[in-house]
Amino acid sequence: MMMKGRDWLVTGDGHYQACKSVRAWDLLRENYRLYRFLTEMEDVLNGMDYESSRLPEIRMLVRRLIVNSYWVRSQYLEPDSKTGNSVLLLYDELGFPLTVQTVTFTPGTRSTIHNHGTWGVVAVLKGQEKNTFWRRTNSLDVADKLEPTGEITLFPGDIVSFTPDAIHSVQAVGDEPTVTFNVYGETDPKQRFEFDLVTHTAKKF
Repeated sequence: MMMKGRDWLVTGDGHYQACKSVRAWDLLRENYRLYRFLTEMEDVLNGMDYESSRLPEIRMLVRRLIVNSYWVRSQYLEPDSKTGNSVLLLYDELGFPLTVQTVTFTPGTRSTIHNHGTWGVVAVLKGQEKNTFWRRTNSLDVADKLEPTGEITLFPGDIVSFTPDAIHSVQAVGDEPTVTFNVYGETDPKQRFEFDLVTHTAKKF
């Protein structure tokens, strides 16, 4: 399956930009499986003080995985009827510093406004996902007042990457569930927040 797609980078000031994407046919590999992706991810991240600088390489590895691995593209749960979403952890080993999972959203489901407290890369496998980006307004009287900076709708094959302080909210749009493949670094719980537009506050997420 050759999924064309765009690459995006979102930063803490709410800025988002399209990035150069590797062509899918340059990424084709025989027997490229999840375990190889995980070891290559470890190699990319080892010895790096500032992991966000490796986001272009991580986006490339994610694209290589979803181009080559039908298994990964087929690993997801039906969305929960109560919450509207489901999360399937694809790999979980004590001490392994990455979160690797697929997330499914029912059409219309919205997330909170949040950051991740770590870098993240999200690839859309099915459906459509609208991302709205935000930044703090640096108001003296209200520390956590936000303003939207823009939005993009992601389609299958699109990949978006985030620096740890990037703030966004997502909504599944279209008429079928949205399925994404997500990989995150080690979250700093002191830096992960959920934002409230009404009270202009941030709470630990």
